[in-house]
Formats: sequence, structure tokens, C-alpha cells
Amino acid sequence: MIHTLTEGNGMPLANRITPANISEREQVMPLLSSIRVKTNSPGRPRKRVKVLAADEGYDSKDLRAALRKRGIRPQLPKRVRKTKRNLGRPIKMSVPRFQMERCFAWFQRKYRRLVVRWERISACFNAFISLATIHIWINRILLLG
Repeated sequence: MIHTLTEGNGMPLANRITPANISEREQVMPLLSSIRVKTNSPGRPRKRVKVLAADEGYDSKDLRAALRKRGIRPQLPKRVRKTKRNLGRPIKMSVPRFQMERCFAWFQRKYRRLVVRWERISACFNAFISLATIHIWINRILLLG
């Protein structure tokens, strides 16, 4: 399974490859610790994002507490369990997930090898993901020039 952390425009910042039976919530902190946010100001690069938006698969009290401890505002929708009490119209909480979906659309459209994982060795698949990320960033830099 590909776990990707993207910025606001859908550009990938960090990737992580795991088996499909691993919890998604456990992969958030290693992804956050692997990025450095480059700013144009002098000094050390920031290692913290301001807001983390994800889908309801990442919702847990432990993750919310860990994010708040790092100074990151979690924007995670609550999991809704169907009971007799909440059988009405669901409360809509908008989470901007289109950035993440845009990144995965780039992966699937331009890099067909990443759609289905054929490599048995995870290092090879991780290398293909890294090459795709680098290629996306180079194209972005060259277009903005």
C-alpha cells in the first residue's frame, strides 16, 4: 500500500510503502518525521506542517493527541457508526482530499507500473515511487521555471 503525504497543491512530499494489512494510522508519524518544509527564510528548515487533512480511516484519539502535541491541527472527519440514534442525514464535514486524489491520479496516469505492484522486493517498488515523485517535482519546477 502506498502512503503519501502531499502539500496543498497535490505535490508529493514523502512516500511510504507498507503491506496492505498494516494500519494506516501507524504510518502518519513516520511520514511526518521524514519531511522538511523548505522556506525562503534563512535558518533551519521547518519539520512541521500546520494542518493535516485525511479521511476517516485515520481517525483515532491517539493520533489526534499526537498531532496536537506536535503543534499540528488535525482535520480528520469522525467515524460515524450506524445506530438507531444517528439514522438521519449525516453531518457533512468537508475535508479537502482532492489534493491527495490528484497526486494518486498523477501516479496512475503517468506511471502505470505503480497501479499494480508487480515487484516482490519492496525496495524496488519504493525506488519506482521515489522516481515518480522526483519526476513530478522536476516537471513542476520546469513548468513554473
